[in-house]
Amino acid sequence: MFNKSEVLLEICHDENINISEAVLRKQVEDTGKDRDYFIERFRESYQVMKESSTRGIENEVITMSGITGGNGKRVNDYRSSGKAVSDDFVLEAMARALSTLEVNGAMGKIVAAPTAGASGILPAALVTFQNKKGLTDDEMINGLLTASAIGGMIAMNATISGAEGGCQAETGAASAMAAAALVELNGGSVDEAINAASFAIINILGLVCDPIAGLVEFPCALRNASGVTNAIISCDLAMAGVKSIIPFDEVVEAMYSVGNSLPASLRETALGGLAITPTGSKFTVSSCSGACTGI
Repeated sequence: MFNKSEVLLEICHDENINISEAVLRKQVEDTGKDRDYFIERFRESYQVMKESSTRGIENEVITMSGITGGNGKRVNDYRSSGKAVSDDFVLEAMARALSTLEVNGAMGKIVAAPTAGASGILPAALVTFQNKKGLTDDEMINGLLTASAIGGMIAMNATISGAEGGCQAETGAASAMAAAALVELNGGSVDEAINAASFAIINILGLVCDPIAGLVEFPCALRNASGVTNAIISCDLAMAGVKSIIPFDEVVEAMYSVGNSLPASLRETALGGLAITPTGSKFTVSSCSGACTGI
């Protein structure tokens, strides 16, 4: 994978290729495996993403803990209410993000891209965009390849772990991956894709990780819903011509520095934030195992 965006951009510019093609060539070069091998792997992952982001909007999915559930279908049903402020694309994306988090909480199959706690954002962005544009699954693989480049660079130069860098690292990385993927799928340039990834991280610098009862359900699911909207607006900002005055590599460094500055209580320890509010404190792993419905 690529270590720095400046290297990735240089290759894309020199060879006049997009990010997905650069990633594919790099994978083949590094491993000796052929292109079809990687394409099939990504095809399998995308199928899982489609299923996890759809199950919870068609049917109510309740998590094993009982803390959350049914919100994917609730938001999807709301789309036809005529009361929504957001447009239908955003509503579908939010519903799909919630769906995948609910499937994860129900011990269903998801793709941790980059983590289980942030697994709703990329599928929601891609599947909703595919529905909007009528793209094929094979075309969507380019989005996954581009997303993988962004996630790889964040992982190598900072962290994608909420336990290490707060929720900014998890949902921030997922939003950045989705934003860059949307730009490429929407016909944007490689520079716009990298700018979009930068915006997605910039928009949530400092976000803490404070899972109730230590489970990636609440407020994590909500942050996946907001994370996919972050990816969407970051894509549009970049494609409108807005540029990040801070290069992506430096944004990632800043995110890592902020994460290291966060107290341990705000890094997925359930010792701070919403987790220790009077209500949040009443939820524990033991009390919620099985069919806990709250306090």
